[in-house]
Amino acid sequence: MSDGELLTVEPHELQFPLELKKQISSSLQLTNKTDNHVAFKVKTTNPKKYCVRPNTGLVSPHSTCDVTVTMQAQKEIPPDLQCKDRFLLQSVVASATTNDITAEMFNKESGNNVEECKLRVTYIAPQKLPSPSKKEGPWDSVSDNGTVNTSEYTGISKASSGRSHAETEDNVSEVKTLISELTKEKNSAIQLNNKLHQELETLRRKTSKNNGEFSFLHVILVGLVGLLIGYLVKQS
Repeated sequence: MSDGELLTVEPHELQFPLELKKQISSSLQLTNKTDNHVAFKVKTTNPKKYCVRPNTGLVSPHSTCDVTVTMQAQKEIPPDLQCKDRFLLQSVVASATTNDITAEMFNKESGNNVEECKLRVTYIAPQKLPSPSKKEGPWDSVSDNGTVNTSEYTGISKASSGRSHAETEDNVSEVKTLISELTKEKNSAIQLNNKLHQELETLRRKTSKNNGEFSFLHVILVGLVGLLIGYLVKQS
C-alpha cells in the first residue's frame, strides 16, 4: 500500500500471473483521504502492452475507486521473470464533475500541486503441473520425448497372439487325430463283431442235429463273444 496526501493506493505493485496467449488483469484500489474531490490519471512506460480502465477519473471524498490494468496476451515468458515496465498514478484536487478533468491539470510546470505514485510491475511464475506417475508393467516403454513407445507394446501383443494361435492349431490337430484313431478302432470292433456272429450262425447250423452238444457249445460261444465285445468297446 502506498500512502499520499490525497490518495491511498493498494497494492503498491501490479502483479501478473503469466499465462501465454491470454490477457491477464490486475486491480488497483484508490481511496480518497480528503474532503475534496480528487482527479487521477494513470500513465505507463509501455502503453501498447497495457489497457487501463479507467485511465482517468474522479474519486469522491472519503470514497474508493477501482482501476483495472489488463496486460495483453504474451507470446513468451521472460526467462528471468523480470519486467521493466512502470506505472505512474497522478492525482490532484479537482471540482465535482469529471468534465473538468483535463491534461493540463496534471502538468506540474503549470504550478499545479500534483501528487505522484510510482508502481512497478511484477511477473508471477506459472504454477507447475504435477508430473504424471509412471505406469508399471513390461509394456511401459517410454521414449526420450516422454511419449509411450506403442510399437514395442504392439510387437509384444502380436507375438503373444501368434503363439496362442499356433498352440490352438496344434491342439485342434491332436484332437482330430485322436478322433480318427478311435473311429478306426470302433469300425474294426463292429466288423469283428459281425464276423463272430456269422461264424456262430454257421456253427449253429452244422450242430443243429445234436441239441445237447449245441446247447452247451452255444452257451460257451455266446459268453466268449460277449466278453470280447465288451473288451473292444472299452478299448474304443
